Amino acid sequence: MADEPTEFPRALGKPATRALAAQGVTRFDQLTGRTRAELLALHGVGPKGIRVLEAELEARGLRFADPQY
Repeated sequence: MADEPTEFPRALGKPATRALAAQGVTRFDQLTGRTRAELLALHGVGPKGIRVLEAELEARGLRFADPQY
């Protein structure tokens, strides 16, 4: 099975990239509807992945969804 093409950087790592792709998330704009906690709950996505994604989102003027309290 070939990896899904994504726009995420290699620094994210393959486990995190696969976990996101399995959820249908392959683009940065799709991350704006997800909270950090939702992403961390995915097997393969850890604190380093969140930092990588957050930096890339910020560079694009985007951010994760705010958690609902």
